[in-house]
Amino acid sequence: MIQRKRNRLPPTMSFYLAKLFTVNFLSIFGILMAIVYLFSTMELLRQASKVEQISLGMILKMGIYKLPDLGQTLLPFAILFGAMFTFWMLARRHELVVVRGAGFSVWQFLAPILIVAALTGVIQCTILNPISAAMLGRYDALEAKYFMRDKGIVTTLFDKGIWLRQMENGDKGYMIVHADRIILPQWQMNNVMALFFDNNDNFLRRIDSSGAKLGEGAWLFDNAQVYQSQKPVERSASVSMPTQLTRHDIEESFSSARSQSFWKLPAYIKTLTETGFDATRLRIHFQSLLAAPVLFLAMVLLAASVSMRPPRFQRSFELIAAGVLMGFLVFFISSFLQALGASQQIPVILAAWSPALVSLLLGITAILSLEDG
Repeated sequence: MIQRKRNRLPPTMSFYLAKLFTVNFLSIFGILMAIVYLFSTMELLRQASKVEQISLGMILKMGIYKLPDLGQTLLPFAILFGAMFTFWMLARRHELVVVRGAGFSVWQFLAPILIVAALTGVIQCTILNPISAAMLGRYDALEAKYFMRDKGIVTTLFDKGIWLRQMENGDKGYMIVHADRIILPQWQMNNVMALFFDNNDNFLRRIDSSGAKLGEGAWLFDNAQVYQSQKPVERSASVSMPTQLTRHDIEESFSSARSQSFWKLPAYIKTLTETGFDATRLRIHFQSLLAAPVLFLAMVLLAASVSMRPPRFQRSFELIAAGVLMGFLVFFISSFLQALGASQQIPVILAAWSPALVSLLLGITAILSLEDG
């Protein structure tokens, strides 16, 4: 009895499978992006109905600026539905039967599609995410400008500490505060310097303090030295400066995780931690980006587990329902675990990598149960 050897999948077949999946995936991704852009623009138009100085062109531009960030959320769904549609087409054309009859295993003809999915995850991290972060930053600036969401506070972090700029009460000028470090949750700042300017950028006074605290409606400076031009130095055990700023305002003034480029995230996380702030959300976001290629591989395997059945066993409605259910479950579990990680109830690695790894293991298990040779 002659034993049939399994040869490597021909390059032509590999290229055909990779091209077919890429075209289907990009087509579905484009459709999803168009739908999301439409609804996003409609929401912006609703908000803009209360603003007079914003034009339709600016609304459309803001929608485009926000689109890449939304696209990163849609990518796993596009991979899933693109793979399902590809396998459905191959089954309908009986091409899967021909490939299996030629002695190739399911892993051999899955390999080109898995490679494309993994490369897509790498491209998301290294190219799409930095573009998305830059465009989302522009969107946030325009949103603050036109929808009056700018609270007059700017916060910047460096390895030498935190710089904070805020408008004074009554629009009398602005204050710039520098602190080497912040101790949370007490919000105790160490080695503080506060500079005060009027609206014409003229220097008014300076306060040096060994420590400061943002209380309810006031800055509290301990062991303060007040310097003013042509006046002697004033020393006081405590100085209070009224403010409308809150601790929540400072936390919200930091750049969100999604507006930080993949390449800049490690340095930003390090700076945030050294300054005293909690960088858990940023760590989860960074690890989630690293896990994207694994998640996309899992999406392909899950799609194959429900789409590679013979045509007589396939029903379009059931196929679509299965895809929607799998996508929803993965998204829900991922969001739930990330929320647990952000609240520090589970480790960061577990929160970021669990959805991808669990989905991958489920996909591998399902494919192994279908593989008969």
